[in-house]
Amino acid sequence: MSDFEKQGQRIVFTGGSGVAGRHVIGKLLEYGHEILNIDLHPLDNPDVHTMKADLTDGAQAFNSLSSHFRATEPFLEPIQRLDAVIHFAGTYPNTKRTTAIPRPLIVPDNELYRINTLSSYNIIESACKLGIPKLIIASSITTYGITYAEGDASYAYFPVDENHPTCPMDVYAASKLCVETTAASFARRFPGTDIYILRIGAVITPDRFETAFKLYVEEPEKWKVHGWSYVDARDLGNMCHAGLMTDGLGFQVFNAVNDDITNDEPSEEFLSRVCPRTRLVRPMGTFEAPITNRKMKEMLGFEEEYGWRRVLDK
Repeated sequence: MSDFEKQGQRIVFTGGSGVAGRHVIGKLLEYGHEILNIDLHPLDNPDVHTMKADLTDGAQAFNSLSSHFRATEPFLEPIQRLDAVIHFAGTYPNTKRTTAIPRPLIVPDNELYRINTLSSYNIIESACKLGIPKLIIASSITTYGITYAEGDASYAYFPVDENHPTCPMDVYAASKLCVETTAASFARRFPGTDIYILRIGAVITPDRFETAFKLYVEEPEKWKVHGWSYVDARDLGNMCHAGLMTDGLGFQVFNAVNDDITNDEPSEEFLSRVCPRTRLVRPMGTFEAPITNRKMKEMLGFEEEYGWRRVLDK
């Protein structure tokens, strides 16, 4: 059961210096959580210490999850077990390379696969063997196989839920799917550990709202690659908080997207026009996002705060 009054958890956040991570951390701090950021680059937030670590090194990953949160002289309290790990390293493009690789064509494919899978394996293994009770791990809607497909691929059905086939052609999405499988295996091996996977949609930061939604609304046919869905970076923080507050679900996968389709046309009408051969498996809300967050709303109690129409006063 969700308990939104439970505050102040001790969290290690990997990849918090990236474009999405900094906004997620900012939102988590509002809820009173204490955070240690693990990244190769500092975070410009005076309330969060950044520890530089290469998570493809298992020893560095292990020690990152069993550390003080900030340097003091002397250390006045012993190292405490974490309440949770949020693993975002490499989730979203940044101007500098972070611990993992956020999309294809930054490094050769074999290096992308090595870094993404190995860094995630090291974090998952270390967290489980340290007895940390909860992991929230960033995956991607690219696992559905559309975003980086070789040519024009189609969704199997709408709305796309977490049971939709995952059939990527590209190495980035394949690495994310491998991480999901690895996480599921550790959840079976360590019963009592909650591991929540977030399949994150196209991340929109506050400074990009007007530009992004101008394209989404004016040229809607172009955005099948995003599933006509998005996630506000601050609502991504709300999603992580919802996961932190909800215990006992074991291994779960959630679509991490906002509520609404990214254009002004009603969802069923729009999808029947642009994807006439793709079936609907249930009636959709008037403007429900084609990649649906219904499971997250029902199981984690997520409530959208930054819907695009509200943000842009539409």
